[in-house]
Amino acid sequence: MKKNERAICSRTPWERMMRIHERIKAGGWPNCVQMAREMEAGLRTVKRDVEFMQERLKMPIAYDSRRHGFYYTRPVEHFPGLPMTEAEIFALLVAHKAIAQYHGTPFQRPLEMAFKKMTGMLDREERYSLENLQEALSFRPFAPDDTDLRIFQTITRALQSKRTLRFKYRNLGAKAAQERLARPYHLTCIENHWYLLAWDENRQAIRTFSLSRLAEPEMTATHFTMPKDFNPDEYLRGSFNVFRGKDDFAVVIEFDAWATDLVRGRQWHASQVLEDLPEGGSRMKFRLNSLEEIERWILNWGTHATVREPQQLVDRIAETTERLAQRYAGGG
Repeated sequence: MKKNERAICSRTPWERMMRIHERIKAGGWPNCVQMAREMEAGLRTVKRDVEFMQERLKMPIAYDSRRHGFYYTRPVEHFPGLPMTEAEIFALLVAHKAIAQYHGTPFQRPLEMAFKKMTGMLDREERYSLENLQEALSFRPFAPDDTDLRIFQTITRALQSKRTLRFKYRNLGAKAAQERLARPYHLTCIENHWYLLAWDENRQAIRTFSLSRLAEPEMTATHFTMPKDFNPDEYLRGSFNVFRGKDDFAVVIEFDAWATDLVRGRQWHASQVLEDLPEGGSRMKFRLNSLEEIERWILNWGTHATVREPQQLVDRIAETTERLAQRYAGGG
């Protein structure tokens, strides 16, 4: 037996049955003894596979006693999908709806094609269940990026080929863009915004670039080697979302009962700890390396959240609210 055939034989029941299907479809009247020998599988195992294909997958497999082998009683072009539970159908639908988050990116069409291929393997009853559920579930990404497909494709090609990128980038709040030369390490979507984590050649450090402020990317001929110790999860561990600082803050926020009902049950940060307080309130703790993003998040809660630590964050919130009060004083 050839090496690739031995690899096929040692795989999952699904792959064994695919192999059985191919043998029967090709003709030659294969039987369990022959297929067990070819696949280096037990005779009982192959018999169970054939029975499963007949009884559960409703495949038209019959045995010809004169030819001592199996055949199809009618043409079978494609191997059917395995029966799916209601929970699995729901999970498949959630995956399909989540494609909305990749609208306008190179991932959109492959994801849609993969979903179409998977649903094509469902039987009539499962398709009916999926169609009914379609109306009961939707994803509404909040303010997703209007991603430039050409930019996205250039960056993903550079990531795959590990080649340096040259592009123009405008810093947050800046009027003019600057030219950057960077080694692209990782592309991530955070809060419906796409970011590139890359080694900035000029600054000799990893930087985070928002795709919405990145323009005219060009892939250079220079190849690079990814650092073995780079891990995007580790890199962003101390960030509340994507901003990364060099400090270490123990952040403590107290929420009233109204806000607690909204924050409870959600993972806002990998380091979060939520403690219950009397009268329905709660205390949330984080460890962060910067305060910019957590400040904006706290302000979203208005009077329903109170910062207890660190003092730097308390001062920032107090200063911002004071300036807001001055701006709106007198209704002008």
